[in-house]
Amino acid sequence: MELMITVAIIAILARIAYPSYQQYILKSHRADAKTALLDLAARQERFFTLQNSYAASPASLGYAAASFPFAIQSGTQSYYQLNVAVTGTAGASGAAAPGYSASAVPVSPQTADACGTYTINQLGVQGNVGMAAGTTSAQCW
Repeated sequence: MELMITVAIIAILARIAYPSYQQYILKSHRADAKTALLDLAARQERFFTLQNSYAASPASLGYAAASFPFAIQSGTQSYYQLNVAVTGTAGASGAAAPGYSASAVPVSPQTADACGTYTINQLGVQGNVGMAAGTTSAQCW
């Protein structure tokens, strides 16, 4: 009888603790996305300082990947893919000002995270797209 009570208590505790643990794991992987985007922004600004334009390929920024999107590795697993869209042309008359928009798109199992896709642009504006209801960008960043 005591054994059954003990097993029941452990089952109840596990049922309560496991979802919290899963949310903690998802939240911990968000740091990978934020770090990768901030690193990419720094590399883009360094490239812009030298070339007066933003790089459209990861190799131009010193990454090993040949093209966007590419996986952001965390150990042996990737939880996000990094992508960049370059806009505008430097120096062309009447052309839009040069810029870029970078995003870290979650891949399985990170797709269950409430923060969705992380974004940053040439102005340093950080945001999120596809967040769960009730989640704000400020909570994610």
